[in-house]
Amino acid sequence: MNKEYNDLDAFVDPDEKTLRSPLALRFRGFLPVVLDIETAGFNAGTDALLQIGAVLVGMDSQGYLQPYKSLFYEVKPFEGANLELAALEFNGIDPYSEERHAVDEDTALHDLFKHVRRAVKSEGCTRAILVGHNANFDHSFLMRASERCDIKRNPFHPFSTLDTVSLAALAFGQTVLAKACAQASIEFDSQSAHAADYDAARTAELFCDIINRWHELGGWQP
Repeated sequence: MNKEYNDLDAFVDPDEKTLRSPLALRFRGFLPVVLDIETAGFNAGTDALLQIGAVLVGMDSQGYLQPYKSLFYEVKPFEGANLELAALEFNGIDPYSEERHAVDEDTALHDLFKHVRRAVKSEGCTRAILVGHNANFDHSFLMRASERCDIKRNPFHPFSTLDTVSLAALAFGQTVLAKACAQASIEFDSQSAHAADYDAARTAELFCDIINRWHELGGWQP
């Protein structure tokens, strides 16, 4: 990503007097981080978090977004976690398979948050904002896991999200991730879906595509 700007004053927040990148200005000081979480159920308070996929996005000198860093974590069920058989059959995850090389929630979240905080600082943002397909689901699991691990420096906004379901409905008339990707000419392999790294990658491509289309229409200029 290009970190050099000719007119530095254009990127100084007049209220905070801090240097902000065009990406920070594009989303009101928030750094969009695309996240997908695979779980063993729908209840964030009781059901296990099993996978986290994350994609950091950047902005080029022309104001276009693009994914640039991917993170993936296989996560051990927390002690006492509920495991719904129907959910496991749907995503195909065996929570106790040794092939997963899973880490506990605390290890996964601390590493994820470290990378996100670094990007937030680099872009001159105030905090991260979760981007997801049905983002409230992923956000609820992320926040509850952070509470269980007693993490004090969670870089994500505590309640705001950016949801690609709504964006895709607006841009393409589709709300299903696979169908929205098809409309955007983004390759989507249904056999690979429901793995957090794959779904996060496709969601990131979709998010960038929609934001870039709006940019081309003159909706936002750097």
